[in-house]
Amino acid sequence: MLQQFLQDFGYFALFLGTFFEGETILVLAGFLAFRGYMDINFVVLVAFFGSYAGDQLWYFMGRRHGRALLARKPRWQLMGDRALEHIRRHPDIWVLSFRFVYGLRTVMPVAIGLSGYPPRRYLLLNGIGAAVWALALGAAAYHFGAILEGLLGNVKKYELWVLGGLLLLGGLLWLRRRFKAARVARREAADAQAEKARTDAEPRDVHEGQDRP
Repeated sequence: MLQQFLQDFGYFALFLGTFFEGETILVLAGFLAFRGYMDINFVVLVAFFGSYAGDQLWYFMGRRHGRALLARKPRWQLMGDRALEHIRRHPDIWVLSFRFVYGLRTVMPVAIGLSGYPPRRYLLLNGIGAAVWALALGAAAYHFGAILEGLLGNVKKYELWVLGGLLLLGGLLWLRRRFKAARVARREAADAQAEKARTDAEPRDVHEGQDRP
């Protein structure tokens, strides 16, 4: 049943997952390739195209609507400003490596586009970065399965547990990011409210000073 499902939808799900985010689903696909449910060569190839296409889209969105996109979420705004500082110092290095920094997958391409980074150069270096990322993470997940087999013997008895553990880990990382984003949003709202209260109080203080003899 699992094998049939993966044959029908596995690579499409991998493409969508790597298009939007990528780390967890690529690790899952690499492990499933080790178990024989998927082909590791196709896993790496599909992950490359998904990652490459997604980051090209975010880059061009950043060139056209960068500030508006970052302003949608307080956390994105803070991370985008920080990303712009990094890009201005070492642009090529960040284009090649941002996929390996957890949490920057969406914000960094937007910031790169917003920074005015040349489109043709991004097209080339983004492709190199996507290829290295897909190959490195896919191979690491594949060999993770081999290490488990060396430790546990027959991995088939535990594969559902391993898959469940990887899904749980991905879910926990996602929840951590959501809670962090909510915390940043609350802090930004509190700061904005405090700033508004301070601004509203300033005219009253001025008038009070003028009324005094």
